[in-house]
Amino acid sequence: MSDALDKAEQAVRAAEIDTVAVQLALAAVDLAKAAAAQQQAQASAPACQHDHRKAGRSTGEWLGIACAVCVGSIGLAFASLALAILGGVGAIVVLVLRDLWREAQRKGR
Repeated sequence: MSDALDKAEQAVRAAEIDTVAVQLALAAVDLAKAAAAQQQAQASAPACQHDHRKAGRSTGEWLGIACAVCVGSIGLAFASLALAILGGVGAIVVLVLRDLWREAQRKGR
């Protein structure tokens, strides 16, 4: 009978030792499962939470851009025309003043 009790006692001690090891192993398995579930959740979820717009522009945007370019080019044309007129008027004024200066020099002699 004592032989059976000794075997039972050894089995209980081995179970106690194995229980700690089994608990550690189960904890490691649970941790690995949690990590795998988290990776799956991250892989299935989109990388960012905001809404992406389509790559192309809408017709309204293209019309707005075209109108802005047209208005800008007309403004640039008018500015160039104004500069050309200003340059012509400046040249005429310089020629008239030069002629007046020459006449004043001739009369002064």
